[in-house]
Amino acid sequence: MRWALVKVCLAVTAMVVVAFAVPLGLVVQEMASDRAFSNAERQAATIGPTLSITTDPVQLRKAVESTQMGAARRMAVHVPAIGDSPPVDIGEGRAGAHAVAETRRIGRATTASVPGGGSALLQPTALGSGDIAVVEVFVPESEVSNGVTTAWLVLAGVGAALIVGSVGVADRLGARLVRPAERLADAAHQLGEGRLGARVPEDGPKELRSAAAAFNAMADQVVELLANERELAADLSHRLRTPLTVLRLNAASLGDGPAAEQTREAVEQLEREVDTIIRTAREQRPPAAAVAGAGCDASEVIRDRMSFWSALAEDEGREVRLAGVDRTVRIPVARPELAAALDAMLGNVFRHTPEGTPFAVDVHDASDAVIVLVSDAGPGIADPDAALRRGNDGGRDGSTGLGLDIVRRVAESTGGDVRLGRSVLGGTEVRVWIGLDGRTRGGAGGVRARRGRRKRRSN
Repeated sequence: MRWALVKVCLAVTAMVVVAFAVPLGLVVQEMASDRAFSNAERQAATIGPTLSITTDPVQLRKAVESTQMGAARRMAVHVPAIGDSPPVDIGEGRAGAHAVAETRRIGRATTASVPGGGSALLQPTALGSGDIAVVEVFVPESEVSNGVTTAWLVLAGVGAALIVGSVGVADRLGARLVRPAERLADAAHQLGEGRLGARVPEDGPKELRSAAAAFNAMADQVVELLANERELAADLSHRLRTPLTVLRLNAASLGDGPAAEQTREAVEQLEREVDTIIRTAREQRPPAAAVAGAGCDASEVIRDRMSFWSALAEDEGREVRLAGVDRTVRIPVARPELAAALDAMLGNVFRHTPEGTPFAVDVHDASDAVIVLVSDAGPGIADPDAALRRGNDGGRDGSTGLGLDIVRRVAESTGGDVRLGRSVLGGTEVRVWIGLDGRTRGGAGGVRARRGRRKRRSN
């Protein structure tokens, strides 16, 4: 918009300059020509009194040489034949005989072009005998155009100054209009990137001030809605404390035994998860799967969670295989987040495969990544892409569609990803790629690209 305004102003100013400067230059040129010929007429008139008294060549020559034009050899006098006297030509004549005769015939001043450049003013003058003499004054081209070149240069300079000045004013005006629009666009980008404190100064033209005010009001509304959502999440999570307390008391009365111990551990874990949700909502920040300095031993976490799920697998007659957890495997993921991801994957195995279906958990430690594989011998997933979409439960009972999204967020926080495929057992394989240096699988850029693809698939 800024450059468009500059171009429009440039075009308008250029047309105005041409419309006024060209006619003015032509007027100056005409005035210079009139001035030169008017001066020639005055010089021709100075010889008139002498011609009215005498036509003697000696006297006429003295009179011609006494004038400014005569001294400069630019004046000539053409006297016709009078009686028996032959015609007399005094001075250096440049106009042809035909032009002189034509001027004598019509009886008024004329001009004639001179070979080699310039013009000749022919002024008829009456003699005492009644005949007509013609006084010729040579006007060179330099006098006709005297000052015209300077005038054109001055007009061109003034026109250029006007154009430059108008462009400068248009540029400043365009900047005043564009700068608020650029600030509005920048604030919109910041808000889209999650910086909720982005606001726009309400200045500039009236329309942009209105747009800035509307944007600020929208941003305030977004912040308020998010705050209300966090408060609602905290309140709903807090309401779970009462039934959790009842469960904890009931679990304490179960006595001893593996089942009772597992029930108490599950209740304690659920209480910790609820506390985490409440703290996160109150702190008004999203939970981070990978925090600077945070990490855990993936092997230890997997062994701990498998000890919990193995009891249930034994009850349902499932064969369990665990591999790759016999040594320490450090990953940049907090223990609660990895445990939640494992519970989500293993919970899907128990929830969506028949009893007696075997499953396996394998850990592979590479130089720059750790791969966790959870595979089963169940019926598999018909549409893996749809299963990875947040909130897609596939119409299955007891599913919220958020389990695999939890796993995906944990992987992508390290620069990795999650893929679903066919396992060697014949069912579903969930492959979780956890990056160790943020550069695996394309790093953050690869994560953003994958997110873009998922968004396009979900649209």
